[in-house]
Amino acid sequence: MLALWDRDCGFCAWALAVLLRADRRGLLRTAPIQGPMGERYLAHMPSTQRLASWHLVDERDRVYSGGAAVTEVLRRLPAGRGLAALTSRAPGTTQSAYDWVARHRSTLSRPIPGAAKARARERVAARAVIDT
Repeated sequence: MLALWDRDCGFCAWALAVLLRADRRGLLRTAPIQGPMGERYLAHMPSTQRLASWHLVDERDRVYSGGAAVTEVLRRLPAGRGLAALTSRAPGTTQSAYDWVARHRSTLSRPIPGAAKARARERVAARAVIDT
């Protein structure tokens, strides 16, 4: 699985690092939306839509965005299966919650210490694919 994320968003790096920490089997790889992998998998989307949420590309190159991406990644994490069952039963609510977080990510980022964001970026970089 490939997580495409906004490399300019500290909150996004921190949230993705939380998922990576839960991914003990190392199934999830990362790449910035603003790079070649983002262009490859998100070419069908306008750039503003690309940066409006994170995206998950599965093993069959299917792209999930926003709340649907949250559900898909949770399904694959052993500790996330219960939450995935819940989010899949209420996809509209999951998307609405995701949209709220995405709209407020700057505000949500403020209380996260800079050192925590830096460690998150390191964790995300350690799982990055070679962006060609």
